[in-house]
Amino acid sequence: MKKKRLYGLSLLLSILTLHIEAVIALIVAVVYGFTQESPNAGGGGSALFVLLLPVLAVFGLAVAGALSVVLVSPTAWLGGVLGRRFGGREAWWWVPAVAAAVSLVLVVALSGGAGPVGIAVAWLLTTAGLTVPALLWRSRRERIFGPVTLWGLVAVVLTAVLGGVGLATGLIPEYRPPAIAPADIVGRWSDGRDGTLTFTADGRVTAAEIDVDHDGDGERDVCTGQGTWTYEPGGSTWSQEVDVSVDSCTFDYWNVGGTESRPVLYQYIGDPDSGDLYELTRAPGGS
Repeated sequence: MKKKRLYGLSLLLSILTLHIEAVIALIVAVVYGFTQESPNAGGGGSALFVLLLPVLAVFGLAVAGALSVVLVSPTAWLGGVLGRRFGGREAWWWVPAVAAAVSLVLVVALSGGAGPVGIAVAWLLTTAGLTVPALLWRSRRERIFGPVTLWGLVAVVLTAVLGGVGLATGLIPEYRPPAIAPADIVGRWSDGRDGTLTFTADGRVTAAEIDVDHDGDGERDVCTGQGTWTYEPGGSTWSQEVDVSVDSCTFDYWNVGGTESRPVLYQYIGDPDSGDLYELTRAPGGS
């Protein structure tokens, strides 16, 4: 006699699987983030993330439960219906087929004008993410929660280890700011509007309409005047600084970012953890 599926166990399995997939996706996103151009925003955000973990866990539980009821359960049910209708019995391969169809609808509806490559990648990932919990939903085994938890932890740890090893060995190229020299700074740099800094080789600088109010409060506060500049290489490319001193203005030092072909001078706007930047790039003909 075929065992009856336990709905409660299926729901818990789905929630567990979605959480495991979310953690793996987070690890992949973090590793991917190390490869992308980004400012050195410090570690404050990590501490905040740890403090918010209990809230995120409760929120994640609610979201995983809702997705299990709205998407996972119907996908598993429809896969069984189609298997019985066209094959006379339930077959597991109907589940990924249904998951692919459901995922395609979701991705296209939420694509927001993304290109075909982005849509294809999102479709494949969403299909995989929906297929696994839907297949587990069909299981009639009573003692399946433990093995799923164990293999899920193995998958999470393996993903983290592979990502860490890839970054440490250079197999996954980690982003680093370009190494520059004082000669690379000489020239005119623009914020893309009216603001410019013009550096000369003798250590002089001319500021024109450079923003100095980075809090975003009140009217725009700008700096115009002449002064001096120095370059500090620091201990690594992350700690390079360009110190600009103009008598009529108060400046923070400028960090170095961008890439070798497109270096950027930037300052933080407000809290460094926000990642909001005021950037200057070399103006055309400004070398």
